[in-house]
Amino acid sequence: MPHPFDMMEYKVEARTYYTKMTTNANHIAESSQEEVQEIIDGYAADGWRLVSTDATSFGLAVYVYLYFERDR
Repeated sequence: MPHPFDMMEYKVEARTYYTKMTTNANHIAESSQEEVQEIIDGYAADGWRLVSTDATSFGLAVYVYLYFERDR
């Protein structure tokens, strides 16, 4: 009997966003929201589901990871 994970396909989408001098602490979230939504919509159209996200910062950059899965 096949293992349930053998019937799944996984993909990671990574994006890098850079900070800028501003008084708006949410500027990265606000400026990246449209692009991230387009990525999610594009994957969803191909049968992918967003199952997790992660983000980390280093220096002036924020790295955003979107984790998708779909049935094979």
